Amino acid sequence: MGQLKTIVGLVVVVAIFVLSFSVFTVDEREKAILFRLGEIVKTDIKPGLHFKTPFVNNVRTFDARLQTLDAEPERYLTGEKKNLIVDSYVKWRINDVANYYTATGGDPLTTNLRLAQIIKDGLRAEFAKRTIKQAISGERVEIMQAMTEQANRQATDFGVEIVDVRIKRIDFPPEISDSVYRRMRAERERVAKDLRSRGAEAAERIRAEADRQRTVILADAYRDAEKIRGEGDAQATDIYAQAYGKDKAFFAFYRSLNAYKAVFNSRDDILVLEPDSEFFKFIK
Repeated sequence: MGQLKTIVGLVVVVAIFVLSFSVFTVDEREKAILFRLGEIVKTDIKPGLHFKTPFVNNVRTFDARLQTLDAEPERYLTGEKKNLIVDSYVKWRINDVANYYTATGGDPLTTNLRLAQIIKDGLRAEFAKRTIKQAISGERVEIMQAMTEQANRQATDFGVEIVDVRIKRIDFPPEISDSVYRRMRAERERVAKDLRSRGAEAAERIRAEADRQRTVILADAYRDAEKIRGEGDAQATDIYAQAYGKDKAFFAFYRSLNAYKAVFNSRDDILVLEPDSEFFKFIK
């Protein structure tokens, strides 16, 4: 009876052991390959619980999520033979798991090395066709789109899909940054000087126009004042003439008094005239 229990226990243990090697699971974030004695027999394995023949079949799983290759900044020559430091990254994921395993051994590091070389070669060709201005601002989006398409065609050979290629930053090398900044500063100073000269010219023009308007306004005001003064003098003369015309003898007497007042303004004033002169007519 004891031997029977021992045998049953051994059978149960062996069954559990064999069952543990017969069951495997595939996560939704993974892709799996089923091997039979090292040969790929199945790749389209759905997520969930699956069975295999123990000791004959084995399973390898690979991360099917989006992967990021953050490449080291590289130096590229533009069409003008100028160096640029370009920092980029790549988003990729496994597309054909069998091809991916065959080409790279399922190693993400090997995949990143191969993708990095593809991206370097592609960026070198793209920057060589463009000027610095086009590469930095004008055609940056076009470069990324062209690189994504080109890298995808080459990455298909090892079962990888390139989702996106992005350029994070484009810088000048340190040895030419100073000269570029000096040229930029000189250009800004030239623009500032040009703006100042234009401002001075506009100020002189405005000042001259203001002086001209001032002269015109003063001339018009002086003309109007002289005209008003003349009209006033004419009216005054007319009033005086009408007033004096009413009594001519009194007018002659009044004029003589004003003349006496003007002539004998001081004790030192001397006037030499004949006694019977018309000037002393009203003093006699």
